[in-house]
Amino acid sequence: MTFYRKLTSLLFLLITTISCGQEIDADYFKDHYDVQEYRIPMRDGIELFTIVYTPKDSSQEYPILMNRTCYNASSHANFQYGGYPSKYLVEDGYIFVFQDVRGRYMSGGTFDNMRPNIPGNKRRNKKDIDESSDTYDTIDWLLKNVKGNNGKVGMYGISYPGHYTAAGMIDAHPALKASSPQAPIADFFFDDFHHQGAYLESYTAAFAVFGYQKDSLTRKPWYQDKLMRLYGNPASDAYDFFLDLGPLKNITEKYHGDNFFWKQIIEHPNYDEFWQKRNILPHLKDIDHAVMTVGGWFDAEDLYGPLNIYKTVEATSPKAKNTIVMGPWDHGGWAREKGKTIHNHIYFGDSISTFFLKDIERNFFAHHLKSKNIYQLPEAYMFDTGSKEWQKFEEWPPRDIKPLSLHFKENGELTINEKASADAVFEYTSDPNKPVPYRSETEGLTFTPRKYMSDDQRHASRRTDVLTFETEPLMSPKTVAGEILAKLKVAMTGTDADFVVKLIDVYPADHENYDHNPENIVMGGYQQLVRGEVFRGRFRNSFENPEPFVPGEVSDVNFRLQDVLHTFKKGHKIMIQIHSTWFPYIDRNPQKYVDNIYKANEEDFIKSTIKLYGSSSIEVGGTQDSGAPDPFSLQITNFKD
Repeated sequence: MTFYRKLTSLLFLLITTISCGQEIDADYFKDHYDVQEYRIPMRDGIELFTIVYTPKDSSQEYPILMNRTCYNASSHANFQYGGYPSKYLVEDGYIFVFQDVRGRYMSGGTFDNMRPNIPGNKRRNKKDIDESSDTYDTIDWLLKNVKGNNGKVGMYGISYPGHYTAAGMIDAHPALKASSPQAPIADFFFDDFHHQGAYLESYTAAFAVFGYQKDSLTRKPWYQDKLMRLYGNPASDAYDFFLDLGPLKNITEKYHGDNFFWKQIIEHPNYDEFWQKRNILPHLKDIDHAVMTVGGWFDAEDLYGPLNIYKTVEATSPKAKNTIVMGPWDHGGWAREKGKTIHNHIYFGDSISTFFLKDIERNFFAHHLKSKNIYQLPEAYMFDTGSKEWQKFEEWPPRDIKPLSLHFKENGELTINEKASADAVFEYTSDPNKPVPYRSETEGLTFTPRKYMSDDQRHASRRTDVLTFETEPLMSPKTVAGEILAKLKVAMTGTDADFVVKLIDVYPADHENYDHNPENIVMGGYQQLVRGEVFRGRFRNSFENPEPFVPGEVSDVNFRLQDVLHTFKKGHKIMIQIHSTWFPYIDRNPQKYVDNIYKANEEDFIKSTIKLYGSSSIEVGGTQDSGAPDPFSLQITNFKD
């Protein structure tokens, strides 16, 4: 297979089959549904292309189940079922709706990545628009023009369509009774293209998909030539490719200089008004219908989104029937059953996606849209990635699982709930020209990263620019559940630095190998990444107003990692790694403070010796609500373009 065909296949996977569930016979959809295409007018006159599948059996009325997408609704045209939505929903019978969002493919208007929501959008007769108003107008039109509906509407979608589902929950149409945002983007400064302000360099190709406006209505992608500018000369090793490419400004000069989304990224390196008004979280309030947010513990793209959308709805919308589901999946992995659920090298069980599709998602929509008397979901349906089993909780994070406080001692010792000497000092020299790889194995150019989220960390623990601390083998299992807060006290010779903190499960030396792995993957001593996150140190006091470090001065760097549910088994060890590069997943911090890293020069990249003090700690589990800049609590009031 040529590289171009491989890339095309990868894009097809991203855009369509990311959401494919267990499939039924290809003719079933055609035999049981009629299809019609519409151009639905919005309040400002723009028309959105919409495909509607209606059950042929007209003896009863059906709820509407809608998916709004930037990934080409026409992939579902002419009975191109492809397993999306799941076979169980298709067999149950719904009016299925697929719509191109504004500015994409066959819809009119201009596309905006994470179009800002207009707060208090109650002016339903005015022409101001956002994704909430487009959703409202679409639902209103469908109810009035599509025969056989029962007056109830549900929404669902994965990734960007998950974001559109969340946006549709705001100032929702009264007929919207059930929403399931899955792997939703919540805030682009912390989700997807950034992690806490640090740029995901491994995402560079994705800008070709989202950064060019089409010049006409089309059923086919219009950006392939832009994509091939980057991938025209494929590299077998992404690490070498991006290191040879040099500073981020070379991406501008060689590949994305005409890309409107890339221009927005580089002109807004800090969490300014541009990003703030694209944060959907402050607008998720007073929701009064059923919400089931879904995510994967190994989603390298959108882990922040589902966790924080759930928490926001829980805090702001007491009338909402609010549920979160987190399983052992990468981005959208729950929507396709592969038989055995294996992430990278780790086996988690059989038919886990089928369980979600059949017993969770199917029942959620049947209960709220078809009035089926099906058991209520728990508040949180969460998969323990250590014990490898589902757990039900009546609140998340759960109160009955005690948090742990991890501390650092000499000789690489990690203690649990036992403070170390505040005078202890650990140091490493970080060189951005020899960055720490984010994978244990060589990986070529990828559209989005996936496998690293449970990868073996032995390659990192052997490096001198990585601080590694581990406990003694555990005498009994320890389960951690909830949020993680890194509380670091640091000093450095440079004026800026990134900090990567990783929570790791170290397997016993005699752990058996798995049959599904290649012979070179040895599970004895495997250091499985449980949770890792990066923080750009310049944002330690404010994401909006970055500031340099003073060389030699001790500073507090506190930041949140994402939630976790993991049992460290008896005989395993708990490990923490800390370092300052994670390449090419995350772009390189020059370590010399510059106003805009996207415009940094080669000579700005310098070595820095970084000290970590013994008064630092990693707080694992429960609710961590102190000591870190918190965009979650922002109340956005300035919404003018």
